[in-house]
Amino acid sequence: MAQQRSLLAAVLLFLVALTAAAAEGDAPFVVAHKRVALSRPVPGVERLAVTLDLYNQGSATAYDVSLNDDSWPQEAFELVSGSTSKIVEKLDPGSTASHSFVLETKVQGRFQGSPAVIKYRVPTKAALQEAYSTPVLPFDILADRPPQKKFELAKRLVGKFGPLASVVSFVGAFIYLVASPSKSGAAKGSKKRR
Repeated sequence: MAQQRSLLAAVLLFLVALTAAAAEGDAPFVVAHKRVALSRPVPGVERLAVTLDLYNQGSATAYDVSLNDDSWPQEAFELVSGSTSKIVEKLDPGSTASHSFVLETKVQGRFQGSPAVIKYRVPTKAALQEAYSTPVLPFDILADRPPQKKFELAKRLVGKFGPLASVVSFVGAFIYLVASPSKSGAAKGSKKRR
C-alpha cells in the first residue's frame, strides 16, 4: 500500500511538472537587436541612425510591447528625428517590429551604448516581462578618420594574383580550343559521307 502511494505521488508530481513545463513553453520570447550606422552629412557633424529590431521567437503573442532606449546622454547627443521609445500593441509569434531614430553628436569622444529595455505583457502572468537588446559596441564620435582607400584591397589582389590569373585563363582557353571540335571540320565530314 505504501509503495502504491509513493508511486501515485511520483506520477502525480511528474504530471504537475510536465504541465508546468508545457505552460512555460507556451510563452512569448522577445529578442531585440540594436544597431547603429554612422554618417557625416557635412564635416564636423556626425549623425547616428539607430535601429532596433524586435523578434518574437516564442509560441505566444506578446502584448503592450514597450521599447525604451534612454542610453543616449543629452549632453552628448541631440535627437534629430523619431523618438527613443515606442509602444507596439502586440507582437505575434514569428513576427517582427522595427523602430528607428536619428541622433546628432555634440561632443567628440568614445561612446558605448547600453542595451535598450523592452517590456511586454503575457496574458498568463501578472507581472510585466522584461527583455534587453544587444548593446552597441564602442565607437568613436567625430573621430579623425584617415581617408578611406576604397580600391586598396582590389589593387593588392590584382598585383598579387593578376599574373597567375592571366596564365590560368590562357591555359584554360588553349585547352578549350584544342579539345573542342571545329565547326568547319565537322561540316566537311558530314558532306563527305553523303
